[in-house]
Amino acid sequence: MTSTTSTATSGVRDRILGAAMELFYVDGINVTGVDLVASRAQVSKRTLYKYFPSKVNLVEQYLARLVQIALEPWEAEAEGPRDRLMALFTVPERGTGRMRGCPFHNAAVEAASAMPEIADFVHEQKHAFAQAIIGLCRDLGVADPDVLGLRIALLYEGAAALSTSLDSVEPWRQARSTVELLLEAADPAGDGSPR
Repeated sequence: MTSTTSTATSGVRDRILGAAMELFYVDGINVTGVDLVASRAQVSKRTLYKYFPSKVNLVEQYLARLVQIALEPWEAEAEGPRDRLMALFTVPERGTGRMRGCPFHNAAVEAASAMPEIADFVHEQKHAFAQAIIGLCRDLGVADPDVLGLRIALLYEGAAALSTSLDSVEPWRQARSTVELLLEAADPAGDGSPR
């Protein structure tokens, strides 16, 4: 395969995945059929199935891409574990539509009976997410990184869910200020040194 062919193939695949990401997140997985994804990506249904052999595979690739996107604040130029944790609690800007919350939760709920593989994927990602937060707390040198990490993960998940239910960014503001308090309590000197 030539470089040009490889680039074109990647472009078509990315276009399909981009259309699926937008539609699955905004409209939902169950109501979004592959016909609509193909139409939005401006490809035939046959072309879509060439790159994604099933809707389940397309949903899995959508979620896998979201994992990569979710890691970006952690891989950004943060000055350390505290900044990386706080990057998770950046208050989102209010868009024009309803807040849709965590796409992983949405996928788990929507796919619960129809696509059990998706629920398993979400479970693994949520566990890995909590473990990554615990790892950042460990890097901070706090006395009990497991407890602090799970509390921060809970605040993140709660903010995502409540912001959806209330259609408001306020839960993110509250969660952010609570995480700041937790981190200050874990570092009473306020100088970044472990207690």
